[in-house]
Amino acid sequence: MGDFGVIADVSAVIVETLTRALGDLSQDPPIAELHDLSEPVQTPPPKLTVFLYEIAEDPTSRNRPPVRSQPPVTPATTRKPPMALLLRYLVTPWGGDQPTQHRMLGRALQAFYDDAILDGAQLSGSLAGTTDSLHVTLTPLTLDQKSWVWYAIQKPYRLSLNYEVRVVNLDALAEQVVRPVRHRIIDGVATA
Repeated sequence: MGDFGVIADVSAVIVETLTRALGDLSQDPPIAELHDLSEPVQTPPPKLTVFLYEIAEDPTSRNRPPVRSQPPVTPATTRKPPMALLLRYLVTPWGGDQPTQHRMLGRALQAFYDDAILDGAQLSGSLAGTTDSLHVTLTPLTLDQKSWVWYAIQKPYRLSLNYEVRVVNLDALAEQVVRPVRHRIIDGVATA
């Protein structure tokens, strides 16, 4: 389960995974970096930027039951289930020649195809040591949809990959105390 820093932690895991994948691409390997694309990307070395462009709630994970505290916590508490998030990333190559940029994209595709579920020792930050797993999926967007993403950040279109990471759990903070049942009424008769 993740605290408020879980989004940053997921982004770091994505960047680390891509940097490892790019490591043997050449003698001066490209690197992956988190970038908001508001400023020009500084090269050399060639870079694969990771831009988080959308955060959404995962509709398939709504209406989960409340989370109860585990005994021996006294008094027992419940809290809302974690908010399940979908994070959408734009992965774009910069610098080098076209073949280098295409190899970077190919390596990114290969890395997330071979290891589409990131878990265990691959996780860091608030996700480290948890049973959470991140499912990384190439998101099929039309050229028109991709163009709108580039238009929204006011940059000319570039060849890029769109990935969706689910389910990122963001823990709720509010807790309620659960009081034990001390008596009940059945058919108008109170019992203890």
